[in-house]
Amino acid sequence: MISNFKVKAVRTVTSPSNEKVTTYFVWTEFRDLPNHISLEVNPRKPKMNTAVAKQLIAAVKNPETNFDLNNRGIVVTAKGFKFNTNDHTVHLDLGEEAENTLYGILDGGHTYTAIVENRDELPDNAKKYVRLEILVGEELDVSSLADARNTSAQVSDIALFELDDKFEFVKAAIANEVYKNEVAYKDNDNKRIPIAELLKLMFAFNIKRFPDDGSAPVSAYSGKAAVFRDYKKSFEDGQSDTEKNIYELLAKQLPKLVELYERIQSDLPKVYATYKKETDGNTGRFGGIRGIESRGDFTTLFTAEPISHNISIGFILPIFGAFRALLDESGNELKWSFDPIEIWEKAAVRLVQNTFDTDTNPQLAGKSKTLWQSNYRIVDSVRKDMLLEQLMKQMNEK
Repeated sequence: MISNFKVKAVRTVTSPSNEKVTTYFVWTEFRDLPNHISLEVNPRKPKMNTAVAKQLIAAVKNPETNFDLNNRGIVVTAKGFKFNTNDHTVHLDLGEEAENTLYGILDGGHTYTAIVENRDELPDNAKKYVRLEILVGEELDVSSLADARNTSAQVSDIALFELDDKFEFVKAAIANEVYKNEVAYKDNDNKRIPIAELLKLMFAFNIKRFPDDGSAPVSAYSGKAAVFRDYKKSFEDGQSDTEKNIYELLAKQLPKLVELYERIQSDLPKVYATYKKETDGNTGRFGGIRGIESRGDFTTLFTAEPISHNISIGFILPIFGAFRALLDESGNELKWSFDPIEIWEKAAVRLVQNTFDTDTNPQLAGKSKTLWQSNYRIVDSVRKDMLLEQLMKQMNEK
């Protein structure tokens, strides 16, 4: 994308620490600021209904002309920059569409949005300027720059990580799923499903960190930061030619993980009723348990299918995570020893009974390592029984 626009002044500075990076300070009138500069490089989507954003909009509309002195301006990364001194026009090269996570507005997205959406309301004779700081160079580290520059409001580590394209195989894995366009990879992205929700599912099945019942992925419930650190660490540790990143392998299983999670989520009320009838002679009152709502219109998190109850993940995750007992790594692939949905149908009552007999407080249940471990053993025992059945069948057929 090429943008040509008039400017009032240009100043050029070469970085003393890296002569291959040049910063151009440009002052341009509001009306000359180009439309459609990419915001994809910015890890935080502009959210224009906040108090700060409303103040920015008011400052844009105000006929006072000192905006460029009071505002921090807009930071842009660009592939190329040329200034024509004859007509005071800047030629800004923002790269191809495929490079929109490298070139565009790095910081100041709220300022940019406030200007382009409201400048037409200024009086015709009002001349207001904004300062652009445009960084150009072959050795620009966009992710590090975004981390350092986005200090006006907290930017999540997850959002910054997306700039390095380290969620690409997650996007590829869910490309055929109904929720593929509903995942938010950036802060303030107006979508239903934070990427953290998918990371939690994979973390709960990280069989390299949690290979058996000796440990438990409790942080899937108790700590989003811990989940992301684990995901990030898998990249920082690198991978060999013979061994793939565990999350790259787990991402391929996301459709099945989502299916399993939502099956547990939707089945829990009726399975709970079965367990209570078997043990107490009545179906119990599932909606009366702390952390469970029965009045309202509820849907599953990912596919947005209607469900009867809103259930705290503190009850769901210790059941869901138990099914990692069915996952094995073989030849740089993860394979299921048995379909987890089939095992859920066999083990559901035992798992639900064990979960609610352990604790009816979802916060305590979700953080209970003992519960995670005992649920794992239930699934593992069903797996072993089915393997034995298969072996006996094979022997009888001989």
